[in-house]
Amino acid sequence: MHPGTFAKTNPSHAAIVTDEGRRVTYGDLDARANQVSRYLESLGIGYGDRVAILLPNGVEFLEAAWGAHRLGCYYATLNHHLLVPEISYILADCAATVLFTSLQLGDPARFFKDAPALKTVIVVGGDAPGCIPYSVIEHFSGAPLEENLDGGVMLYSSGTTGRPKGIVIPRPRVEISPPFPLRSMFERLSMDENSVYMTPAPLYHAAPSAWSMSTHRVGATLVLMTQFDATRALQLIAGCRVTHAQFVPTMFTRMLQLPEAVRSSFNLGSLRAVIHSAAPCPASVKRAMIEWWGPIIWEFYGASEGHGATMLNSEEWMSHPGSVGKPIFGEPHIVAEDGTEAPPNVIGDIYFRGGLPFKYHGDVDKTREAYNERGWARVGDRGYLDKDGFLYLADRSNDMIISGGVNIYPRDAEDALALHPLVSDVAVIGVPNAEFGEEVKALIVLNDPQTANPVTAQLLIAHCREQIAHFKCPRSIDFVAEVPRGPNGKLYRRRAREAYWRNSDSELA
Repeated sequence: MHPGTFAKTNPSHAAIVTDEGRRVTYGDLDARANQVSRYLESLGIGYGDRVAILLPNGVEFLEAAWGAHRLGCYYATLNHHLLVPEISYILADCAATVLFTSLQLGDPARFFKDAPALKTVIVVGGDAPGCIPYSVIEHFSGAPLEENLDGGVMLYSSGTTGRPKGIVIPRPRVEISPPFPLRSMFERLSMDENSVYMTPAPLYHAAPSAWSMSTHRVGATLVLMTQFDATRALQLIAGCRVTHAQFVPTMFTRMLQLPEAVRSSFNLGSLRAVIHSAAPCPASVKRAMIEWWGPIIWEFYGASEGHGATMLNSEEWMSHPGSVGKPIFGEPHIVAEDGTEAPPNVIGDIYFRGGLPFKYHGDVDKTREAYNERGWARVGDRGYLDKDGFLYLADRSNDMIISGGVNIYPRDAEDALALHPLVSDVAVIGVPNAEFGEEVKALIVLNDPQTANPVTAQLLIAHCREQIAHFKCPRSIDFVAEVPRGPNGKLYRRRAREAYWRNSDSELA
């Protein structure tokens, strides 16, 4: 199923409602997506080709995504907070020949230089030298396509070492048809054409884009926020009669921090299910949300690789506090260090059997390391299964920091800081943050300890921000005599974190 299905059966039904008051029907969305598809076809784009989308939240993002999807393309959704060299690397790595972007994000022609495969940049919001205005699609027919192929997103997940890696889930040349990957979740949540689903998060992230487009595969209405604001989110839930919504724990915290008079001024009775994911949620925050909104809070755990997923509702969480649920696709297994399967309540590496096959673009070794000899797949998380089959997350075997639902890999900031002339050694870790769950901190050994002061700290943070996206950079720096390393120079990052987490009251569920 896809927007064209509902453009035939219920063309005037709202497919998208934005927080700026724009309403797009299924008939409109289908026609615009068809125009995008036909324009891409005129450029020679087809099944298996790569298209990139660098756009803020908006209707055009979804039009471009559906237009590429129905040609059977892989479309890379890019974080517009990355710096130009980071974006250019991804464009070059995925060999995107077409880029959709916006004038509000800066000069779009700047990406041509370092992305040799890039031939066409399509710009929303006006004209730019050497680029094509998005209005070009209006010259193409919005009539239904003869064939609607099932394309897919190509997400980029940075590794703990080296450059970001594209996640490729092989897709046969088939028509769009159920079941789609999120179908089992949607059935559990009773999402159908009468539902109103709200997403407050950036569409360049995996879950918001997947859930938003899946909303259009069941004929429901998507309420799209351009950016999250706690009060505005409550206004939209009340005003649009939202039935389903998805948040990250940081958003829960910000809504809970609103004055009681503001929180109680909105009628939120339309809500039937609220989903959270992307980062561990403090148990106190989750309990407060259940007390406020009732037992409608659901949690799911999964990864961009699609190797497996779990889910649980409020009642299950209350009886299994800290769990991320039971499997809804893929079968979880806990593997000990010796490669044997661990018994219940024993921590090990989390593997899934029977999930979607995936590979890391251009990295045979990383792909091979993701699978064991039984064909089970992992992405670096650790945890355990209890006797009832509920999964619990314990730690990450990789070094990823999750801040406000955003994955951050410390190697990026370490590389940016390591060669500064003031720095002798550096370790970047995640430390507790009451609002975001974790925040980025750098532990730095200076060549001259006498220069350890707040001015130096701010200088190094500014240096980091000149090289990589700000959200990857440390919010604070502690100057230390040494960082924990083994005789071979290996950084013991977990040991570096221990002092910061030992006395933390950030109980993670």
